[in-house]
Amino acid sequence: MKELYIKTIARKLDVREWQVENCAGLFEEGATIPFISRYRKERTGGLDDVSVAEIKHWIEVYSEMEKRKETILGTVSEAGKLTPELRSAIENCVESAELEDLYLPFRPKRRTRATVAREAGLEPLAEKIYNLTAADPAKEAGKYVNEKVPTVGDALSGARDIIAEKLNETASVRETVRGMLRTRRLVSKPTKKADSPEARKYQGYFDFSESLSHIASHRLLAVLRAEEEGFLNLKLDADPEKCGNKLYYDFCHEKKYPGDALAEQIRSSIDDAYKRLLEPSISNEVIKEAKERADIESIKVFGENLRQLLLAPPVGQKRVLAIDPGFRTGCKVVCLDAQGNLLHNETVFPHPPVSEKVKSIRAVSQMIEKYGIEVIAIGNGTAGRETEEFIRRIPKPDYVRVFSVSEDGASIYSASEVAREEFPDYDVTVRGAVSIGRRLMDPLSELVKIDPKSLGVGQYQHDVDQALLKEKLDNTVESCVNSVGVNLNTASRHLLSYVSGIGPVLAENIVRYRSENGPFRSRQELLKVKRLGEKAFEQCAGFLRIPGAENPLDNSAVHPESYHIVEKMAGSLGVKAEELVGDAGLCARIRPEDFVEKDFGLPTVTDILKELVKPGRDPRESATEFAFSEDIHTIEDLVPGMELPGIVTNITAFGAFVDIGIKQNGLIHVSQMGGGKRRVGNPSEVLKLHQHITVEVISVDTDRDRIGLRLKRH
Repeated sequence: MKELYIKTIARKLDVREWQVENCAGLFEEGATIPFISRYRKERTGGLDDVSVAEIKHWIEVYSEMEKRKETILGTVSEAGKLTPELRSAIENCVESAELEDLYLPFRPKRRTRATVAREAGLEPLAEKIYNLTAADPAKEAGKYVNEKVPTVGDALSGARDIIAEKLNETASVRETVRGMLRTRRLVSKPTKKADSPEARKYQGYFDFSESLSHIASHRLLAVLRAEEEGFLNLKLDADPEKCGNKLYYDFCHEKKYPGDALAEQIRSSIDDAYKRLLEPSISNEVIKEAKERADIESIKVFGENLRQLLLAPPVGQKRVLAIDPGFRTGCKVVCLDAQGNLLHNETVFPHPPVSEKVKSIRAVSQMIEKYGIEVIAIGNGTAGRETEEFIRRIPKPDYVRVFSVSEDGASIYSASEVAREEFPDYDVTVRGAVSIGRRLMDPLSELVKIDPKSLGVGQYQHDVDQALLKEKLDNTVESCVNSVGVNLNTASRHLLSYVSGIGPVLAENIVRYRSENGPFRSRQELLKVKRLGEKAFEQCAGFLRIPGAENPLDNSAVHPESYHIVEKMAGSLGVKAEELVGDAGLCARIRPEDFVEKDFGLPTVTDILKELVKPGRDPRESATEFAFSEDIHTIEDLVPGMELPGIVTNITAFGAFVDIGIKQNGLIHVSQMGGGKRRVGNPSEVLKLHQHITVEVISVDTDRDRIGLRLKRH
């Protein structure tokens, strides 16, 4: 990779150039983000997976830019206009806008006013005026009057069109205008459609004005969506006269002050260039730049929400009764064994209009007893609150715990090809209930089957750059899967496909090998899987676990390439390697510095020791039960000052939405999260998705179904 790009990436991300260079080299070798951040810390200086992912993103951006440069250089060269200076300027570009500015004069364009003027032979006149060599522009213009150019005024007008286009295609002029517009305020005004009921949600933006450089991401995305839907008109509040004065001053500073007659032509050309060409295109460009920044900020929030969702506490391998609640269509109930296999399904009708309460109690009680149910999972959608209250009133063993489970994405899964493959003989309602139960057992294993965008991880997710969103969410899923580790003998192909170095094809081959040959007995056996070679083994082995393997290190995060270091550690204490695994006392006697080698530095050796103390440790917390307030059922029951239990359902840049057990979620604005002690900058610093918290009701707007909350305890 070019040194120019390495320096730029290092500066953008505030890392060292050697870190970027080494990451680029590792990516060229076929290494993945999880592998680099976990097992190549010496080469990256300990960069985490987020930083490594950002480096990869920019490497790909500049790889595409390099291809674009080659195309531009070829086009300009074929036109015979590639000077050494222009080549150097293009080759040294690191900003897309700058590159396109340099290319603009040579880009094929549609027929313009300047094109017509050139065809009329007015380019020499325009050059003389632009270069201030026509002392008397009108007299000079008289030389160009002919059948195509009937009057002196027509000649001067055509010359000004050529000058205006020349100014518009001058990189320094465009950058000046860009700089001016970036500091302006974005102003919104309602359109005629704003009277419609659909526009009501944008009412707060009908008379909106905020600096483009400081506008919060969620507000910018909101007004841009409103503009797209036809409810708002947006513009930047730039003053054309002031902008024209700046461009005229720069022109005079670069050349010299023109005489009065020339000044009139130059100033008129500048004003026309600004109003007709520069302002419309660059105004859109800087708003697009601001949106790109908003996209990045919003996508970071989506990524963090998804991370919290995937790493939500699992209940583990328990026998589960899962319920997809409903009123008219009843509650779909499934019973799962500790491995998530479907044992039984039926529908009960405890709610109106059927109201078979006694029959439903008897059916649920029998299922709990017959299938040895240990936990109950209840979807949090329609009738979720009522079903939870119904279940809690049913007599059951003390050890049976009840959980409310997010239904986000369950309907998407139930209608998917994945669900049809898993349950070809059952309808979508049964599949949805199974998904609810399984995501309680192990959220990560179940949620990887669903498109992350269907999991309700943020606002405006359909408004941001979809390619960038997909990249971020895919990286997040991959990071979560590899940070937890995967049981090689039980993981689905969907989960395996996210393991470092595997992907869908190898995941399918692993599952096929497992079904044909039985459980894997060692990591080394992976090399017998079709198409899984040494490189893939290097990338994936450390993230795969084999409980009960002959070598206990195969059930840890210690990479096979480091097993010899464990052997040396054990040898130094006069014990076998397997005796070190899980023995904190023995591990405490080892000095990491004594086992540093050429390719295995102190960070790696330290990680090995941490893993030996707690091999295969799951970084996730344990699941806890939760119950809503029994006194609150509708928004009309709320009174300011009430303290209520709630579950965080969504986190945005401006606050967090909380389920308090009624139809409407409440909002804790970021200003209400610090408890009066400090100002919170990022809600994700304080709260996590699906976290159980206590809130205080501070406002209730029944007309707009809005509930304002304050965070009390978390």
